[in-house]
Amino acid sequence: MTLRTRLTTAFLATVLGPVVLGALFIGVTVNTVNANRAAERMDHAASAVRTSISALCAQLSTVAEAITAAPPERRLSLSAQYAERGLVSGVQLQNGVTTIGAPPPPWADCAAPVSEGEHEAIAAHTEVVSAAFTVDAELLRRLSDASGARVKLVPGVRPQSGVDNRVGLGRLSLLKQRTDLTRRLEPVAGQPLPLELSVPTAPPRGMLALLILVVLACAVSAVVAAWWLARTTTNPLVGLAAAADRVAAGDLEARVPAGGKDEIGRLANAFNHMTRELSAYVNALTASRDQLRGHLGVLGDTLSSTHDLDRILQVILQTARHATGASSGVVLLSTDGMLVGQCSEGIALPVRVPIGSGLVGSVAATGVPRIGRVDRDGPRLVEGEPACNTYVVVPFCLSESLGAQGVLALYDRLGRDEFDDSDLDTLRTFAGQASVAVDNVRIHEEAQRLSVTDPLTGLFNYRSLRDCMRRETDRAGRFGRRLAVLALDLDHFKDINDRYGHAAGDAVLAEFAQRIRYEIREVDVAFRQGGEEFALLLPETDEVGGMVVAERLCEAIRRTSIHVGELRISVTVSIGIAVFPDHGTTGPAVLQAADEALYAAKTAGRDTFRVAGDSGLVGIGGASGGPQAPRQASGR
Repeated sequence: MTLRTRLTTAFLATVLGPVVLGALFIGVTVNTVNANRAAERMDHAASAVRTSISALCAQLSTVAEAITAAPPERRLSLSAQYAERGLVSGVQLQNGVTTIGAPPPPWADCAAPVSEGEHEAIAAHTEVVSAAFTVDAELLRRLSDASGARVKLVPGVRPQSGVDNRVGLGRLSLLKQRTDLTRRLEPVAGQPLPLELSVPTAPPRGMLALLILVVLACAVSAVVAAWWLARTTTNPLVGLAAAADRVAAGDLEARVPAGGKDEIGRLANAFNHMTRELSAYVNALTASRDQLRGHLGVLGDTLSSTHDLDRILQVILQTARHATGASSGVVLLSTDGMLVGQCSEGIALPVRVPIGSGLVGSVAATGVPRIGRVDRDGPRLVEGEPACNTYVVVPFCLSESLGAQGVLALYDRLGRDEFDDSDLDTLRTFAGQASVAVDNVRIHEEAQRLSVTDPLTGLFNYRSLRDCMRRETDRAGRFGRRLAVLALDLDHFKDINDRYGHAAGDAVLAEFAQRIRYEIREVDVAFRQGGEEFALLLPETDEVGGMVVAERLCEAIRRTSIHVGELRISVTVSIGIAVFPDHGTTGPAVLQAADEALYAAKTAGRDTFRVAGDSGLVGIGGASGGPQAPRQASGR
């Protein structure tokens, strides 16, 4: 279905739908109101008919009582007078004498429902007189006029012979062709006749004709308006679609006539601007692509000599985008079973994708590059993975046995729909060089880490101690601050190695280093000098603060045995304390003073600490029963 057809259909449905529904509603409402009014008229007519017949019966009863009250000799003449005045149709006396023109019996009794058979009249009776009134077409007409409804005598009571009922019958025959509301009045006391009332319920024909005319007029107007609207709306869009097809075929010079200031005119102007910009961009991209490929080898050599990982990844991504014309991209490295985005362009970080899931996760798991469209080639993108239409993903893989170090993913190429095989070949070459560069950076970082840390305990080593001591003493001297240095040595550690083995000794050293980390501040630095000897640098800490830390460390080591498998090994530590510049004006001097204090602690029986003094070594507290050390200075 074309857009023009959809617009026409939608417009007609929008316009004609309410009109038709409104017409139907009005028609149903008119019929309902007319039926309600007919029911009201029927109730009124039934009441009027009963009232009229009751009044007639009351009139006959009054005449009969008046004749009964007269002397017997005057009853016949009085009856004739009432008949001449039209109050009764006939009177029958007790002796069987009737007035001239009286209807033949039997007569229906007003005081009781009509009995079986046909009756020519209704009558009121006394002991000596019966007054009757003829049931004929004239009576039915009078009842119709009084009630406003058509009154019909139900078969069982035959109208008087010789009376012309053709007018009434003709009306009844005609009305049967219409929709009428009818009701039967059964004989009751005071109304002895079985009657049928009918009132018309058909709505006025003029209103229905007007409704039909209005609906037809609206339908014609809506069709004309819909045709005009669809034509004026879709014609510019047809031209725009044709121009878009030309652009899709590669003709970037296609233009659309731009006229008017409405939305379609702005769309045409935007399309023309887009094609001009697209043409200029494609030309520039084509001119620079060969140049980028020519410099790829030189760029790879440059990256291989760089040890800054962040810079390498950014250069990888930027060069890859320029070489392929991608609109966005991301570099992800493998970390603990996850691909973590390290840098991106056109994509918001963070990006985390499990290896083996989604597009980039499957490339990292298999080590096989992928190129294509998501909607055609798959796979389904997982949550957190960048959304795209087209893609090319290449893994960083130093060797197949080691697995992928990461992936380079580029999305949605500019200028053309999809990436081609040349883009994939280019990225494969670049990814090989980049993989070597990333591996060099990681090796360099690991070498740097191992050069300054102890692999067993994870603490800084003796080389780091010398560098850190120099920096901290310079800073303390520049700002006039104190620097406490603690030298630590595990007591009888050789006995532990001899008794439990070197593996147990290594476990004891690792646990001892962990307890040291727990007891010191974040600004404090712990070192392993070698063997079972350790050192602590406590910036901005005086002699009292150093004693507090030493006491806390002695207690932490002494309090809980170290578990090595099923073994429970109890260890203690001896500590020497020196403070810059109180016990030395240089780093080596302070460290030497701390070592001498440590020797004094060993001599004093171990599991204690000593502080270096200006004129000797001052013993302070410990497990041997010396005085308790005060709390550490501010910040401890």
